[in-house]
Amino acid sequence: MRAARYYGAGDVRVEDVEPDPIGPNDVRIDVAATGICGSDLHEYEAGPMTIPTEAHPVTGATLPFTIGHEIGGTIAETGRDVDLEVGTTVAVNPIVWCGSCRYCVRGAYHLCENGGFVGLSKNGGFAENVVVSAEKVVPVPDSLPAELAALVEPFSVGLHAIHQADLSAGDSVAVFGGGPIGNMVIQAALAANAAPVYVSEPRDARREYAERVGADRVIDPTETDPVERITADLGGVDIAFEVAGIEPTLNQAIECTRSGGRVTVVSLFEERAAIDPFDVVTREVTVNGSAAFHAGPRATDEAGVTARNFADGTLDPELLVTSRIELEDIVEDGFERLVDPSNDEMKVLVRP
Repeated sequence: MRAARYYGAGDVRVEDVEPDPIGPNDVRIDVAATGICGSDLHEYEAGPMTIPTEAHPVTGATLPFTIGHEIGGTIAETGRDVDLEVGTTVAVNPIVWCGSCRYCVRGAYHLCENGGFVGLSKNGGFAENVVVSAEKVVPVPDSLPAELAALVEPFSVGLHAIHQADLSAGDSVAVFGGGPIGNMVIQAALAANAAPVYVSEPRDARREYAERVGADRVIDPTETDPVERITADLGGVDIAFEVAGIEPTLNQAIECTRSGGRVTVVSLFEERAAIDPFDVVTREVTVNGSAAFHAGPRATDEAGVTARNFADGTLDPELLVTSRIELEDIVEDGFERLVDPSNDEMKVLVRP
């Protein structure tokens, strides 16, 4: 079968590979689509970062391997000990865990000391089919197209961020960064009845998407200081989300948060960032992180909620899909286009 294999920064090759074998507790999924994630772009531009350069402690995988972790498709084959039905439309919860570290023992599998991701620590979804263990399979409602099931994974990141922020109905929110995950955080915050929701984003197209998904105020930080605007309007927000991954937006998120408020950092930073702890301490601002989403044996809590929210219209994944491309074109029309800062893409789905 054809698959996109990661060899290193700037080096992804579409090649013929043998499909992975299926074990007794595994499921083979015919891939309908796999999304290109911001973390995939980080690996393409500056990796390997989270991708292991030596055998992964849980999967044993080494470079090169097939990437892609935002996966939607249908079950094509099951191992002898699996009770899922062939033909079921599914998403994949790609988190890999060891099961024995202190975090796994208490059920925080997404924080596993030895963990990783399908598509970042073992063969993933930029291929015709992918094999995963059955507990990573998230059945989705029949009304949800298989290719849109690929967006259950990234939208679950947004939902987990809302949970980490302990957001309540009526909380005011600022989101710094209007990329794909930023817009998914916006949708999740609006679904949780946050109001008002401010967004700071320098790119025109991304501000337009933020308005389209329902943000109340959209700020171009190249023209208006978002901290001054938010402070003037509200005196500070209850919760700020940092989803850009750069030092200025991290500090802006802290500065625009009211005393006693909360800042949740969702993005992956390629470089270290400095903050002023005096500002955090004297105003008792809580700063925490949001790492992916919940996982575990057949874990469907956040991913399952996301799938149901797609089906009932609470969340709209189609709104963020800007392109559908073929696997053979993943480098030129996918990675190379997305790392170009002038591109207007939001979410690109890759079809095998």
